[in-house]
Amino acid sequence: MEELRSSHVTAIPRERYEENRGTLQLADHALPVYRTEGLYARWIKRAFDIAGSLVLIVLVSPVLLIVALGVKLTSKGPVLFLQERVGKGGRLFSFVKFRSMHVNQEEFPVNETVKDMAEHGLLFKVEDDPRVTPFGRIIRKTSVDELPQLFNVLLGDMSFVGPRPLVDFMFIRHPEEKEIRCLVRPGITGFWQVFARSDSTALHQMLEYDVRYVEKVSLWTDLKLMLLTIPAVISCRGAK
Repeated sequence: MEELRSSHVTAIPRERYEENRGTLQLADHALPVYRTEGLYARWIKRAFDIAGSLVLIVLVSPVLLIVALGVKLTSKGPVLFLQERVGKGGRLFSFVKFRSMHVNQEEFPVNETVKDMAEHGLLFKVEDDPRVTPFGRIIRKTSVDELPQLFNVLLGDMSFVGPRPLVDFMFIRHPEEKEIRCLVRPGITGFWQVFARSDSTALHQMLEYDVRYVEKVSLWTDLKLMLLTIPAVISCRGAK
């Protein structure tokens, strides 16, 4: 537990990455990218994702049906929200979650503000966001809107633990970090989701957490992060 907490990344100036003898370096800190090619990262982790997602999909299927019905009955539009995100190897995939916002987002002035800030590297979440439906506030607060991502895990687009999947345009100013984080599958939870979430709004800070995960990817790291996710979800910390 202490090992993970000691890896908490603070707001530091961005540094450039450079190739050096088969490793990628951030300042004086060499990243052992070979870990992403090990037995656990390549085979055991994927086997756990398949088995775990299958079991959880069956267990939470009643919740999935209830939430789907709630979304359908409380607002106009599709039940699911689909968006292209960047996956392992830079491949784009359809990221899925329950829709929590109104479909006519262009009618809300705050929508352009959020998009503009994202393009400039800020992960901006609006307090009392008018784009979010009343039912959407409930499922966001409880993180239930994320449950459909279990299907992303089952299909191999995502893993239970890894970097948060982002849209491609957010990497325009961060090509080196994109290359490093794309060595692994994005995850439902991870360092940023557990230790920062909405408390850390700079994109480069999230990417620092992602790089740290690539460095530490292992069975022990994944188990600890999954355990730490439980109190983070129960407390609704950072959920908006």
